[in-house]
Amino acid sequence: MEVRNRLPKIPNLKALPLRFAASSINGETMANVAPALPNPIAAELDGTDSKPSAEALSRRLRQRRQSLAAEVGSYALGAAVLLIYAHAGTISMAIPSAFFLCGVTLIGIFAILSEAHFNDRFEDHHLTVFQVIGHIAIQLGFLLAAPEIGYAFLNVLFLIFAVASLQMRPLQAAIAWTFTALCVAPIFLLARVPIGLPVATTTERLAAALCFVLTIGQCAFVGLYGDSLRKKFYKRSAELSEANKRIEQLAELDELTGSFNRRCIMRMLDDEIARVQRLKTPFSIALIDLDWFKRINDAYGHPTGDEVLRTFAITVFANIRNIDSFGRYGGEEFLLLLPDTPDNDAARILDRLCAIIADLDWSAFSPGMRVTISAGVATLKPNESPDTFLARADNALYTAKARGRNRIASA
Repeated sequence: MEVRNRLPKIPNLKALPLRFAASSINGETMANVAPALPNPIAAELDGTDSKPSAEALSRRLRQRRQSLAAEVGSYALGAAVLLIYAHAGTISMAIPSAFFLCGVTLIGIFAILSEAHFNDRFEDHHLTVFQVIGHIAIQLGFLLAAPEIGYAFLNVLFLIFAVASLQMRPLQAAIAWTFTALCVAPIFLLARVPIGLPVATTTERLAAALCFVLTIGQCAFVGLYGDSLRKKFYKRSAELSEANKRIEQLAELDELTGSFNRRCIMRMLDDEIARVQRLKTPFSIALIDLDWFKRINDAYGHPTGDEVLRTFAITVFANIRNIDSFGRYGGEEFLLLLPDTPDNDAARILDRLCAIIADLDWSAFSPGMRVTISAGVATLKPNESPDTFLARADNALYTAKARGRNRIASA
């Protein structure tokens, strides 16, 4: 069928699908888009990346500094409560100072390791288990040193585990719990020291109240911090999911033209055939070939040939329906899927595309250049296989070429 009544029409680029807009019209390829995607961050979130970047290492160091500073603040609050007990005469005045110095010394050791980046050698860069064991040892040591307020120290064990639970894995939690159980059990079962929390005087009652209020407040803060982390992880997970969707989209597109690649368009063909055979609706396809494309490459160079392919693809996208699918079948051959389209309508659509391509001003690429297409159209028959369907469209394409090109033929 020859082309008739050619209508000069410039492609409406505003109709260009978003999936093609990701590739550049002025020469960039889809490969240039990929680096702009959000980087996968899941590994950095949980610290499991084997070779973290300098930025990740710097972020980890800041996190450790904040954590260690919070621990110093917690020991300062604990020492303040102990000072009240010491003021009441319940314990020796040396206990608060010794408690604070022991805590700061332990934190200082971990701070030195952190600043030396020793922690970054390990999967758990916070060294959580070692910190838990150290802090629990301090609390139980002072429980034995001042058993008369022993429950004040036992109370802190809950805070230690609340903080550690934000970072510990199941095995680490089991190790920390086992260590604590092995230390606490002998104190209660074997030690003959009374463990208490005196409230005989007003000052002791104040200290006891502060002991519990401050611990509960810190646990609440840890819970809020954990909630903020969950929200952060959720946001990062959403970003990663979006990045994966864009990567999957890029994997389906032809890098040069922005159309679907062969693997994707063939899968879409199979899916559409299955749908059509189930619903008994018409379905047509067109194999499209750029006429004498090898001559264009030879005469004007491959870069110009690439621009011709891009412009052709843009023009097709601008002049097909939303339900249609367009992909690169190979080289300068393209496959157009036309759902819900009987043979006569498919022929008219391809007739119009032929006219539009031929009437474009190709001299913008090189003076005297002219580009036309040939197409073979086929409409699906009942129970026809994809291979047979494509073969009929291919035979129709060769018929169009044999008749002089710049035309379509129907199978």
